[in-house]
Amino acid sequence: QVQLVESGGGLVQAGGSLRLSCAASRTIVSINAMGWYRQAPGKTRELVATIISGGSTNYLDSVKGRFTISRDNAQNTVYLQMNSLKSEDTGVYYCNADASTIKTYPARSNYWGQGTQVTVSS
Repeated sequence: QVQLVESGGGLVQAGGSLRLSCAASRTIVSINAMGWYRQAPGKTRELVATIISGGSTNYLDSVKGRFTISRDNAQNTVYLQMNSLKSEDTGVYYCNADASTIKTYPARSNYWGQGTQVTVSS
């Protein structure tokens, strides 16, 4: 069974920082890309940042220069360092992986974590 376990969310004041982590279970043997999405109340889920196996990254325009995505390939873990947080960054943050498992390799599927709440108070 594939699991993506997020941690690091919480309540922070505007201008503060948080670091999110997402660890993928050992059943995942090959990851093409990992990323973070978020969903604010009453809004659709949006892509925040992604990192592919070669290390290239992509960011939502509104978080460029404030958020940094990184990845530990050996640990199958992805991080999101969030600095200079704003109230509009509030939402549930979901980890996503485009990956193969022991049973499905080389075919890939899309996997989601359960989400972690980030609340930025102004």
